Amino acid sequence: MTIKEYSQEQLAAQPIGYWTREAATLAIGGLRTALAEETLTQPHWWTLNHIAATPGTWTRTTLTTKLAPFDDQNTDFEALYDDLTTRGWITETDNRLTLTEAGEAGRTRAHDRNAQVHTRMRQGISDTEYATTIDVLRRLVANLGGSGDLP
Repeated sequence: MTIKEYSQEQLAAQPIGYWTREAATLAIGGLRTALAEETLTQPHWWTLNHIAATPGTWTRTTLTTKLAPFDDQNTDFEALYDDLTTRGWITETDNRLTLTEAGEAGRTRAHDRNAQVHTRMRQGISDTEYATTIDVLRRLVANLGGSGDLP
């Protein structure tokens, strides 16, 4: 891939809203497309990762409370949990959610698909450049009254 070079002056004059929206649209679109290959949505993905990270600690209510602020798809989380249960990907014991072997296998496949999107997205961008970009965006968000804390 060839990308045109611009001066610092030209770049500094660019509208941040355009570039952040364009980057977000393309990044989220790429990830959603990769997840759709497993018939998953982003909220499915978040759910699987949270349950995998701390098995047996999340209830439907606590996980919905944690994930709903990030959801822009008007997800019916109860239907999502039912879907993952029907697939045999999660189980519930004493109202606590746990991944099954099939659920972990599906999560791993989705992870691999997402990793391909991340690799393509970060092509030609060093870890230092990426971290600097995230830090600058984090500070922009805080300057505008949002939370600069990591999610």
